[in-house]
Amino acid sequence: MVFSSATSSSSGALSLKQTLELVNLCLDNAQETKNSELALELCGDAGASLSGIKRSTRKALIPPKKDEDRTLSDGIATAFTILGTLQDSLGRGDKARANYKKAVQWGGNVEHQLGSASSVRSGKDGLNTSHDSQSPSFSSQPTPVGNGTLPLQEFFFENVSPPAIAFAPPQPDERFDDIHQLAACLSLLRPSRPSADVLQPAACNWIKSVEDNFDEQERLMTLATDVVKEYVRDELKNAKAIAEVVCLAPALEKDDFQFLLRQFYSGIDRSDLLDVHQVQGIAELIRGADHGHLDSDDLVKVLELLSARLTNTHFQATNYIHQLTLAISHVLDAMADTKVNGLDRERLHTPLGVYLDKLKSSSDPCLVYQAAYAYQALQYVPDNDTLWQKTLRRTGNVIQGVSGLVSAVKGLDLNGFIEGLGSIQQGMAGVADVYKLVNTAYKDATSLANGGKDFFDCLKDSFSFEHKRAWYPALRGADTLIQNGQLAKFKKLVYEAPCRNDPAFQWGICQRLGDIAGSSLWDAETRRIAVSFLGEIYRNDMEWGRQVDVKQGILSVLMQISILSGSIALHAQMELEQLRTDGDVEKQALYEACRENNPNSYPLAIATELLETSQLLDRAQNKPDVEGALRQLKKRRVDDQKNTIFILPQAKASIQAPDDAHFPLMERVKEFLESEQQQVFLLLGDSGAGKSTFNKALECILWDAYKKKDGMIPLYINLPTIDKPDQDMVTKHLRRLDFTDAQIKELKDHRKFILICDGYDESQQTKNLYISNQLNQPDEWQAKMVISCRSEYIGADYRDRFQPGDRNQLSKAAQFREAVFIPFSTSQVDEYIDQYVSLHQPLWRADDYKQALSSIPSLKELVRNPFLMTLSLEVLPRMMDPGERLSVNRVTRVLLYDQFIEQWLERGKRRLGEKELSATARAAFDSLSDEGFTVNGIDFLRRLAMAIYKEQDGQPVVEYSRFRDEGSWKRAFFSRDDETYLLREACPLTKNGNQYRFIHRSMLEYGLARAIFDPQEHKQSTTLQPSLNRRGSTSSAWSFEVDGELESVGSNDQEPDINSPLVWKSFVNEQSLLQFLEERVHQEPVFKQQLLDYIEYSKKDKKWRTAAANAITILVRAGVVFRRADLQGIRIPGADLSHGVFDSANLQGADLRKANLGNASLRGSDLSGSDMKDAQFGELPFLKYDTFLVSSMYSPDGSTLAVALYDGNIEVYATSNWERTWILSGHSEGVGSIAYSPNSHHIASGSYDTTVRVWDVTTGDCPHVFTGHTGEVQEVLYSPQGNVVASRSGDGTVRLWNLESGDCRSIISDCGVVLDMAFSPKGDTIAFGSKDRRVRLWDVGSGEFRNILIGHREWVRNIAYSAQGLLISKDYSQAVKVWRVETGECRHTLQANADGPPALSPKGNQMAFYGRWIDEIELWDIETGACVHRISSRGGGTSSIAFSPQGDQIATGDADKAVRLWDLESGECRHTMTGNSNNVDKVLFSPKGDYIASVCRDNTVRLWNVGSGTSQTISNHHYDGVLSLQYSPKRNQVVSGSRDMTIGLWDLEAGVCTRKLSGHSKKVVKVSYSPQEDHLASCSEDNTVRLWDVESGACLRILNGHTNHVFDIAFSPRGDQIASASTDKTVRLWNVNTGECQHVLAGHTSQVWVVVYSPQGDQAASAGDDGTARLWDVETGVCQHILAGHSRHIHKIEYSPNGSQIASASEDYTVRLWDVKTGMCSHILIGHQREVTRVVYSPRGNQVASASIYDQTVRLWDTESGECHHTLIGHEKEIFAIAYSPSGKLIASLSEEGEAMLWDVETGECHWNLNYRTTQATGIHFSQPLVWTSSDSDSFITSDVNGSVRMWDVIKEEDRYHVHMRWRSINGQLTVEEASIQDVQGLSNLNKRLLVQRGAKGEPNIRLR
Repeated sequence: MVFSSATSSSSGALSLKQTLELVNLCLDNAQETKNSELALELCGDAGASLSGIKRSTRKALIPPKKDEDRTLSDGIATAFTILGTLQDSLGRGDKARANYKKAVQWGGNVEHQLGSASSVRSGKDGLNTSHDSQSPSFSSQPTPVGNGTLPLQEFFFENVSPPAIAFAPPQPDERFDDIHQLAACLSLLRPSRPSADVLQPAACNWIKSVEDNFDEQERLMTLATDVVKEYVRDELKNAKAIAEVVCLAPALEKDDFQFLLRQFYSGIDRSDLLDVHQVQGIAELIRGADHGHLDSDDLVKVLELLSARLTNTHFQATNYIHQLTLAISHVLDAMADTKVNGLDRERLHTPLGVYLDKLKSSSDPCLVYQAAYAYQALQYVPDNDTLWQKTLRRTGNVIQGVSGLVSAVKGLDLNGFIEGLGSIQQGMAGVADVYKLVNTAYKDATSLANGGKDFFDCLKDSFSFEHKRAWYPALRGADTLIQNGQLAKFKKLVYEAPCRNDPAFQWGICQRLGDIAGSSLWDAETRRIAVSFLGEIYRNDMEWGRQVDVKQGILSVLMQISILSGSIALHAQMELEQLRTDGDVEKQALYEACRENNPNSYPLAIATELLETSQLLDRAQNKPDVEGALRQLKKRRVDDQKNTIFILPQAKASIQAPDDAHFPLMERVKEFLESEQQQVFLLLGDSGAGKSTFNKALECILWDAYKKKDGMIPLYINLPTIDKPDQDMVTKHLRRLDFTDAQIKELKDHRKFILICDGYDESQQTKNLYISNQLNQPDEWQAKMVISCRSEYIGADYRDRFQPGDRNQLSKAAQFREAVFIPFSTSQVDEYIDQYVSLHQPLWRADDYKQALSSIPSLKELVRNPFLMTLSLEVLPRMMDPGERLSVNRVTRVLLYDQFIEQWLERGKRRLGEKELSATARAAFDSLSDEGFTVNGIDFLRRLAMAIYKEQDGQPVVEYSRFRDEGSWKRAFFSRDDETYLLREACPLTKNGNQYRFIHRSMLEYGLARAIFDPQEHKQSTTLQPSLNRRGSTSSAWSFEVDGELESVGSNDQEPDINSPLVWKSFVNEQSLLQFLEERVHQEPVFKQQLLDYIEYSKKDKKWRTAAANAITILVRAGVVFRRADLQGIRIPGADLSHGVFDSANLQGADLRKANLGNASLRGSDLSGSDMKDAQFGELPFLKYDTFLVSSMYSPDGSTLAVALYDGNIEVYATSNWERTWILSGHSEGVGSIAYSPNSHHIASGSYDTTVRVWDVTTGDCPHVFTGHTGEVQEVLYSPQGNVVASRSGDGTVRLWNLESGDCRSIISDCGVVLDMAFSPKGDTIAFGSKDRRVRLWDVGSGEFRNILIGHREWVRNIAYSAQGLLISKDYSQAVKVWRVETGECRHTLQANADGPPALSPKGNQMAFYGRWIDEIELWDIETGACVHRISSRGGGTSSIAFSPQGDQIATGDADKAVRLWDLESGECRHTMTGNSNNVDKVLFSPKGDYIASVCRDNTVRLWNVGSGTSQTISNHHYDGVLSLQYSPKRNQVVSGSRDMTIGLWDLEAGVCTRKLSGHSKKVVKVSYSPQEDHLASCSEDNTVRLWDVESGACLRILNGHTNHVFDIAFSPRGDQIASASTDKTVRLWNVNTGECQHVLAGHTSQVWVVVYSPQGDQAASAGDDGTARLWDVETGVCQHILAGHSRHIHKIEYSPNGSQIASASEDYTVRLWDVKTGMCSHILIGHQREVTRVVYSPRGNQVASASIYDQTVRLWDTESGECHHTLIGHEKEIFAIAYSPSGKLIASLSEEGEAMLWDVETGECHWNLNYRTTQATGIHFSQPLVWTSSDSDSFITSDVNGSVRMWDVIKEEDRYHVHMRWRSINGQLTVEEASIQDVQGLSNLNKRLLVQRGAKGEPNIRLR
């Protein structure tokens, strides 16, 4: 409060005297209450008032100058004393003492005033705790008129049903007839609806019918919302429209109700003239509002508006004022009910009260009553004057508010309610008059009434406009009872209410009775009683008094009712007629006066008849019914999926990720849908992987979760069925679903979608559908997109086709996700079988299918594809009987399709045969059957597939219209001709309207493959003679080696089939089709020969070039090797030769335009004179320099690459063609650092010549040379804005250079020795890390110091900012700190296992740590400070790391000189790139992420094309080092186990990997063939052993049991047992047939590295780190001997060929020979100078060879004598492998970096040496394995660290041996050593450089640009 001084008083503020009166009132109340909390509040108010007295006032009064001053000062002092005393008694001693001091300051005597305080409190001690005695004013009761309590008259004997509209509820999805019907239905859905016992049967039945029909419920609510929207759009908003929405309002949801309320508010607020209809509407809106729909803020706003309109409504009719007052009354009623408090007293509460008070002077009794009612309501809404609120509790009994009383009524506690009204009467009579108000007791009102005073005077006097009166809550209670039909209780309230004689109460009751009588919603009897009740009040003056205007009001109500229609009017007329003669002359005169004066009718709210029309509802129902259409769509889609088998699929993050790095796909998609940022989810998978099935199941799941109105609508779109889906795809699809244009517009404007786009590849799209359809753009479709595509369809930059926007923008890249389907697991296969059997009830049981799959390993792998699983389950009963074994057969994909199609056609034949056919159709059927129905069906399928490809370019959906397409190619397949109809009905086609398509895309491709080659047609036919001579072995289906001249094709010169699809269309990119055809190559030699003939005929005539390109693509995919083939002059433009082997092939003059030669092996081939225009090699040449490379950097836009050199130059290359554009020369010494400007136009360089230069990349000029540093410039940086360059120098300073002025903006020199610096993302701050262990922040603009970040304990060597502005610093102790720059707070301190600088992800949410000597890469979350991922580096340490621009990959430069690409989600290595001859210092991604540049110490920058995906053909090469090799003589095959976690099977004749086996999750350490060579075992660091079927490649068993890495395995000689050695210190023996672990051989005290079987198979030997070897009985598992003697761990043990001796090689530099029987050491072989790692027996067992890695020697020892025969010296590098030739005459040894030697065992002479300096040039880097092949040929196999496998032939000529490489596997890189490119045409300069760098010879004719 604001108080005035004693001498002046401002308007609106209390004087000092008034303030003191208020304080004393608060203190009085505080002394009398028993409520201590209330007492404390009152004391607080008193204290606050006293404290408001200004100090200047005290100075003016003390000392007092006159008596008035003394009175005031004494009063204030006394008040402080009393306040202190009260606080003391309440336990607030501190406050009491403070108030005593203030009393003294005001001149008081505390002790004297304490005595006075007692008298002030009327002699009561402390707080009043007794309420036995009350003052008379509290006990006085109103005296009833007449004789005590009024008798209950014969009115309303019982309660009735609440007023309700009788209606016939509509059926679901039916239209509503009127708004009342809709409102009634909605009200029945609300929780507050009446109980079933009071509802009509129709209503109860309707409720039951829609209780579980959520769609119908949603339709009703949506329709109500639409009605409200129609009202908003209605420009007139007349009385009917208002009545319509007001009728609906109580049934609305809260959001809709509040929206409607705001519309009324705006309408009243904006109108210049008062719209009485809107005022009436808002009043009824609030009056009928459902509980909880009215918020305090809304009510206050409405009240403010209405109050303003009321107080500003001048010179208007009283009707307008009355309506505003009525509306305000309803608002205040609602505010009281919702317990709104704290109204602004000065701004709202008081002005409104003042205005209402003025209305007392009105001559209109109705207006006076309504004003009084509004004022009473206002009193029940407390204002913000807390003193007033507290004083209302003077008696300690808190006076109840309206909400408390009304709740009693709602709880039907009528007696409690009436008692509460009495409490209000009593409470109000005793409240102090704070502002000197008149205290009018209830008895005064009754005495006035008894006196028969005039109504106006009585009304004005009886309710003071400044007191709460009981009649107001009594009327509120009456309203509640009436609304609930509790009319018997209503009557009781009227007769027993303490305020029943109050004229205001009577006036209100009469109004309510009139409303009942006038409303057609009440039954006739209730309305009649209401009229009679009015008559009783009029007649009975003794009971109800003689208030003239109450009587007049009754007559007015009855006269309004009398003019209504129906019987109620007649009853009112009869009542009026009786009243005409009632009473004395004065009363009859009153009656006549009322009839003559025609009283006002507006007070009576008589309900009109039901609205004749519901215009808003009609308009809303004419709006397109999208929900109904969506429900129908949902039903169709869900019904379609009812009989579909669906297994929740697993997926992986990328194509390159291993299958075991998988996750549940459905969960990942749901995460995507819940994400606000992500917009497109790409689903990739092989043909038949289950993409369509998943998409359809996803749609059904989303339909189940669909929420009406605000839910996203799932929409499955089969893209091939849409014409040009890149344009308005959603609209076209909805039209196909029969949505109207109006519905489509409604959906587009107001709804959101989840578009599930299926078959991107089948629609033959290349455009980005998200972008071309402008999804989520303004006024376009709002949608997320899930889109599927076959993996083989995509290219290198596939993300550009799917990702929203530029994939190089982080914000856009984050909107894209992808996943790749992985094949079914064993458990998923079993689950699929169970569902299939349950659904289709076939003849076979589930166990029959599972047994069949287990007996056919090749089929077991095929059925991991869902579609092939379906085919297999269909055809297996046709192929075999239950229990039969077909393991000898190789079941292929094409074989399954062959069987499936035949079975489908046979079923179709049976179905048609059983069908009633016309006579002509039956004749056609018989004819087809006689000729062979299946044969005709296959022919139909072939012809249709061929036509679709020829006429529609493979677009799978065919639309056929009989009239439009009568003369087209379609007629042959879709006409009504009998034969055509029968074949079409029998074929695997589906029909949807006029659209036909095969049941699966792969069926179309199979049909075309069958058209290209049908094995049935060629079973009996003779084939063309081979036109290409072959030499060498023909045992391999993979080989194709030719020599000599071409033979003639044949005597009749027969040409290949010119009508074959291979001739007229290129199928190079049709991967699924090519897969069918490559399988045909393996199965059908005839087809292979046909393809070779196409290639041969292309030499003669270019008409065969398309066929030849297709043919050679198929053959290369099939693994056919063209080593030494005569391909001179072939024409194969556009062929895919990637990963093909063309070593030493003759390709002179070949047409190789646009051919894909990526990863091809062309070693020694002759390409001279060939046309290689636009040929693709998939790689770039490296950049080679003669000086040391300092750094390299891509420009931000990716257009250029800059290389800084130690000679002071900077070379700039254009990345479009990799031509050097500039040599920037100017520095006199080496360049230490370079930086690109943000716009890519400039480069800044810092040099050891102490200068900083800025170069213009577009012109090569140097516009700025900055001097000033006195030491070498170690680092330069551009600010993010590009206007400032920072330079860091060895002189200890950092300088900031202004590029606009060319001046040095700032010199920062007090940071110590700065080791690193970084600009903040905004560029306003630069941070430094220095040797003083501080991080300093400087303002870039001013150059002033900002902050020091302290916490590091070592030199701060690395500084970086995250994208979010967090600062990361790292010191020499590897401590990493994350700082919040604004506060200087250190959020996290991380102890990184790294010595390299941290690398930050593009999003700034992760950082990677690495080190040169650390074999792990750590990924840390910056926000949480947690390590989220660890990746095992395969290169023995990492020297550099870079994040891809999208942040999903990292590239590493590793200690083994390789560059690796890693997938961050799975942690798997995607690519290993080798070729560097020295350490990699830096790796960096191009801005698009498609290239990696590596800066190597061999002074090269290598450019690796990693793209965004993978090539279309995945080679079977290893992409990481091979750790194990073993030879299979029976199969002429070698198996390899690799670090890349895979196993390769190599055909030695062809030199190709025929199969890759995947399954291990870590590197494969050892592989071994079984003695029978039908099985294969592998062990891995994943702690498992796997058993494989060699023929099929199927994993037969996984042997689990070891708890740590398994490093060795061995088959027993009989092949029935496997031994495995592990670092868990155990050896395990496994049963091959069952997979059971038979024995766990425990005894070693440390890791076991090696295990071998004796040749007899009865014993196994193991050895390891504990320095012992142990001999075990394999039958019992008992340890027979412990071979102890070595002082350090044993690397290798070996049995002699006869099994009598064991040799062991140890780290103690010795080899020991042991007797197997006795376990005694027979010889210790001493001679090696370092640890011995290899030992091997000669084939005869008379000699043992040993090798030491570090002394680089091989020693040959005599096993009998132990003597060293020879020491083989010559290796310059560490020896990794030794092996005797099968004859035992030779021994080969391999060492690191490609060094190999071949030794004569007899003489010790070196016959052949492959020097490591030579191998460096050719890229050979041997890894450990070395294995000789069969004894009839001297050949051996080696492998490289990059995964390449080589075969070497040893040829003896006279007395010398020569070694030649027969073949080398493709390792994922282009190989062109010794290839001739002389006079090659069309070769670009870039590709020429590439080929020459890779070893090609000759000078091509360079293509001009």
